[in-house]
Amino acid sequence: MNGNNILLDTNIVLYLLNGEETLIPLLEEKNLFLSFITQLELLGNRNIEPNDILKIKQFISECTVIDISSGIKEFTISIRQKYSVKLPDCIIMATSLWLNMPLITADQDFKKIDIADLIFFKR
Repeated sequence: MNGNNILLDTNIVLYLLNGEETLIPLLEEKNLFLSFITQLELLGNRNIEPNDILKIKQFISECTVIDISSGIKEFTISIRQKYSVKLPDCIIMATSLWLNMPLITADQDFKKIDIADLIFFKR
């Protein structure tokens, strides 16, 4: 993958959807990717409002969603065996590794994983 690609963690998408403008310069001119886990987390909230569903679906349509693959599964297993990180986060990180692209996140749990190309966002 080239340097114009970036994988977005769920929290980053939520910040964007809630108007966090400081993210815009980081993501301009980038090809945006999401793990299928992020898609599930965004749309699977039981308290989600109908107008928010439309907003989320519109955002997702502007990204490339990556489904699970055997390579992502292998990375996930490796990360899960080595680090104390929740399974959804392992899958998102494995997706970043499999695609060989950075992950932008605000989740401090990812700092435990020293094999990743991470961009930490602080509000």
